[in-house]
Amino acid sequence: IISLDAMSGDKGAEVVVRAAKTCLEKYSDIELILVGNESELKSLKDKIVGYNPRIHIQNASEVVSMSESPVDAMRKKKDSSMRIAINLVKDGSAAACVSAGNTGALMAIAKFVLKMQPGIDRPAIIVELPAIGGTVHMLDLGANTSSSADQLFQFAVMGSIVTSVASNINHPRVALLNIGVEDTKGHDTVKEASTKLSKTDLNYIGFIEGNEIFAGKADVVVTDGFTGNIALKTMEGTASLLSHYVKREFKRNIFTKLQGLLAGQVLHSLSVKMDSRNHNGATLVGLDGIVIKSHGRADSYAFQHAIETALVEVRSEVPEQIRSLLVQETNKS
Repeated sequence: IISLDAMSGDKGAEVVVRAAKTCLEKYSDIELILVGNESELKSLKDKIVGYNPRIHIQNASEVVSMSESPVDAMRKKKDSSMRIAINLVKDGSAAACVSAGNTGALMAIAKFVLKMQPGIDRPAIIVELPAIGGTVHMLDLGANTSSSADQLFQFAVMGSIVTSVASNINHPRVALLNIGVEDTKGHDTVKEASTKLSKTDLNYIGFIEGNEIFAGKADVVVTDGFTGNIALKTMEGTASLLSHYVKREFKRNIFTKLQGLLAGQVLHSLSVKMDSRNHNGATLVGLDGIVIKSHGRADSYAFQHAIETALVEVRSEVPEQIRSLLVQETNKS
C-alpha cells in the first residue's frame, strides 16, 4: 500500500490520479491511497479510474505550497495532504509515500514524523541518472549543505543499498566526488571519508571527478548536498544548452532541415534515453520509512515512475537493508 500526496505538485491532482490508474493496471498486488481534497479526488477517480477496490481516498483539508517555508508547513499545516500521506507511513497504513511537493517541506515533515534510522545523522536525497552503459545513483543532492566524514560514510552505505536494489547490482561501485583522483587531492573531510570507506567491504573505488560522473566508472557517487545540488543543476543546464544548439543547427536552412529529418530516428532514440521522466523519483534516504520525492513539474508518466520507485524499495525492504549494512560496516570503519 502506497500513499500518494495528490495535491502538492505543480500540475495538479489529475496527474497523480492518471499515474495511479496506470500503476493499478500494471501491478495487481498494490493498493494506492490518494491523499487530498476528498470531493476533487473522488470526481477525478470516478472519471479516470472508475470502480477499483484497490484505490482509496484519504481527505486532507490543506495543501503545502511550493513557496512555503518548511517550518510553517510543519507547524501550521498539520492537515496538509503531504503531512497526512507521511502520517499513513508512520502508523503503518502505508508502506511508502510519494509526493511532488515542496522538497524542503517534505524533508522537514518526513524527518519530524518518521525520525531517522538508528546510526544515521541526516537524511540525503539520492537520484538515479543516465550514464554510459546504464545509470548512476548520486547523493546527496540537496538535503544537507555540508556533511562530515561520518555522514559521507553513511551516504555511501545508503547509496550502495539503494543502487543494489534499483539497478540489480550485487556489489555496486562506490566513489567519492572530488577535485582529483589522487589521495592528496581534496579537503580533509573527503579524505577522512575515503579512509573510512577503504576499511569496509563496500566496493569502494576511490575518488571520481565531475567529468566522470556519467562515464560508467561508478554506480554510486557520494558528495555533500551543496556540491551535489550544484552538479545536478549544472547537468540539467548543460542538457538544455545542447538541446538548444542541436535544434537551432537543424533549423538553419533547408539542407540542415533535411538532415534533421534523416536523423529523426536517431534523435528520437537519444531523447528517449535522456528523458528525465524515466528517472523521476528521488529517495529521501535515511528516514525510518520510505518517502519518494517526485519532480514538482512531473506529468503522469513521470509520477508513475516515482510510484514504481517506491514499490521497488518496499518490496526490497530498503530501510531494513540499510540498517543491517550500516551496523556491519560501521564496526569495520
